Amino acid sequence: MTRVLVVDDEPQILRALRINLAARHYEVAVAADGGSALRQAASFHPDLVLLDLGLPDLDGIDVIHGLRGWTSVPIIVLSGRAANRDKVEALDAGADDYVTKPFGIDELLARVRAVSRRSAVTESETALIRVGDHVVDLVGKSVSGDVRLTPTEWHILEILLRNPGKLISHRHLLTEVWGAKFVKESHYLRQYMAQLRRKLEADPGHPAHLITEPGMGYRFVP
Repeated sequence: MTRVLVVDDEPQILRALRINLAARHYEVAVAADGGSALRQAASFHPDLVLLDLGLPDLDGIDVIHGLRGWTSVPIIVLSGRAANRDKVEALDAGADDYVTKPFGIDELLARVRAVSRRSAVTESETALIRVGDHVVDLVGKSVSGDVRLTPTEWHILEILLRNPGKLISHRHLLTEVWGAKFVKESHYLRQYMAQLRRKLEADPGHPAHLITEPGMGYRFVP
C-alpha cells in the first residue's frame, strides 16, 4: 500500500485529503506544521508527500530542503501561491510537481498517480522510451527513424524523459546543460526545444509530448 504524508495547516483540507486518499487504498499520515512533517517523514517513511507551502512554523520551501537532505521521496506542493516565481522556487528546491489551490480532487489524484508511477520506474524500464512515432534509446543514444540529435539536444531530452510527467524548471535545465552562469538564458531552451519538436513531434506547432509550461519550464508527457 502506497504511503502518503499530507502536510497542511488547514484542518478541513487534511480531513478531505485523508478521506479521499484512504478511500482509494492509500495509507495516510497527516501533519499540520513543518516540524511535525519532518518528524513524520522520518518515522512514517512515506512514498509521497503532499505539502502546503504556507505552514505556521516553517516555510514549505524549508521543509522541501529538509526532506531533500536525506530522501528523494516525491513531493507535490499544494499552495495558494500562484505566482510563477513561487512555483519555480519550489521546483528548484526539489518538488516534483505543483498544484495551485483551490484544486479539484480528481486532478490532484491524477497527479498523485502520475508521480507514484514515475517513482516506481526502474532504470532498465526507462532505457527505451516512446516519443510519438519514435523510440528513444537512452542507453544506446539513438532514436528510431534515423533521427540525429546533437549532444545538447540529447542532454535536454534525457533530463525530460527520465522525469516523465514532471515539470522541469527553466533554471534546472539551464544549470544542468549549460551551467549556473546561464540561468537567465531561457532563449537557449526555446531554440533547442523547437529543434527537438521538429525532430520528434508529429505536429511541432502543437506538441503532444514535449510540453511548455509558460513561465515555468517544460514537461515530457508520455
